[in-house]
Amino acid sequence: MVLQKSPERAVLWGYGPDGAQVTVSLSGPFTQTTLPVNVTKGTWRVTLEPVEAGGPYNVTAALQDTTIVLTDVLFGDVWLCGGQSNMAFTMSQIFNASEELDLAAHYPEVRIFTAALNQNKTEMTDLAKVELPWSVPKGNLHNFSAVCWLFGRYMNDNLKYPIGLVESCWGGTPVESWSSSRALHQCGLDGTEESSKGSNSVLWNAMIHPFLKMTIKGAIWYQGESNVDYHQEEYNCSFPAMIDDWRMAFHQGSGGQTASDFPFGFVQISTYKRGSIDDGFPNIRWHQTADTGFAPNPRMKRTFMAVAMDLPDETSPYETIHPRDKQDVAYRLTLGARAVAYGEKGVSFLGPFPKTTLVTQVYLNITYDQPVSVTPSNEIFEICCSGLEAQCGPLSIWVPAAIMEWGPTTVQVSTSMCQPPGRVTGLRYAWWDWPCNFKACPIYSASGVLPAPPFTMNLSPANT
Repeated sequence: MVLQKSPERAVLWGYGPDGAQVTVSLSGPFTQTTLPVNVTKGTWRVTLEPVEAGGPYNVTAALQDTTIVLTDVLFGDVWLCGGQSNMAFTMSQIFNASEELDLAAHYPEVRIFTAALNQNKTEMTDLAKVELPWSVPKGNLHNFSAVCWLFGRYMNDNLKYPIGLVESCWGGTPVESWSSSRALHQCGLDGTEESSKGSNSVLWNAMIHPFLKMTIKGAIWYQGESNVDYHQEEYNCSFPAMIDDWRMAFHQGSGGQTASDFPFGFVQISTYKRGSIDDGFPNIRWHQTADTGFAPNPRMKRTFMAVAMDLPDETSPYETIHPRDKQDVAYRLTLGARAVAYGEKGVSFLGPFPKTTLVTQVYLNITYDQPVSVTPSNEIFEICCSGLEAQCGPLSIWVPAAIMEWGPTTVQVSTSMCQPPGRVTGLRYAWWDWPCNFKACPIYSASGVLPAPPFTMNLSPANT
């Protein structure tokens, strides 16, 4: 087990007969004993004093003539891992699985826990079942979330102290199932709607709500594919609302120990169908950022995003919607966590994003917010030729805009497909389900590590 380290205080709870008193003590590198607490309505809880990273500790709960001892307890950072099938995608399914699994023995300070699949119509105070109790990774990792584990392993490499990973995810599920009725109400989705995708709030009730008393450092999330064809247009509200609600609920549930703005990382969905012209996947990618194109942003503060559209896997035996390269996904999440969650200076975690645009009679010039690495493409950029004051959208006429030239921070694309050029009123990038081959999108950071995220923007008359 891993409990949250200082400066936060770990919360412990359990069950007993009403009126009984429980005392919790900690023995190991440091010792502490809590004041007795009463069992109320069958439940007791204590909040430990802050404990620095390390261990091992024994945690003893004494109730009347009964003593329960948890052994080999570590203190570190606890991360919750949620979402659907790409988060549930296991270590045994990824590229280089045998090699990755063999490395587990070198990470005894990264501990793993998996909630069993369950759903419920009302909020539950405890899990109905545990799939994997707190365990060391060696011998227990085959069926654990690959993104969750690799993120934790990379963070342990960086932080040099224990990491606790809690997996609670379910394949094929929409964001509505993981959201409370409060969050859904904010987006007009709080009806009693039943669908093949799953019922509102049933996974929030059974697989998230039971964890609220636990003190956590943050959460990572990989979901969105199931909302491509289910409440797609509401996802720019429902996803940020879920994040806000989780933060509020974990803060309150832990008695204020989990930060009210705890860091929340997510994976921008990858790819599904090569050659598809359907806008579903690019629309969800955009909505995952609250229609800004990047994270963190003013609507989604203290978030971080791993772009994954350049990591397709056309030969995945688990279908193309489940790419096997989870190492790069986790690494990109790690960069965001280091910068956003831990405030590490000098960590680049955002791909290039347009800062300004300028339309001339011959080309459209895009100035990025950082140096770029560019590969020529005739179709990755598209321009909207409506020529109207109205905003460009998915139903507008979009035509290719070939990359003509580029500089250290600029890219010029042709406007020749719009006649006259002054009709250009919109620009978008990588607006495809499958925009490029593996790590071969046209725009990356100067280091070539971070892909530019997809975007769509309207160009006002001032730009022309």
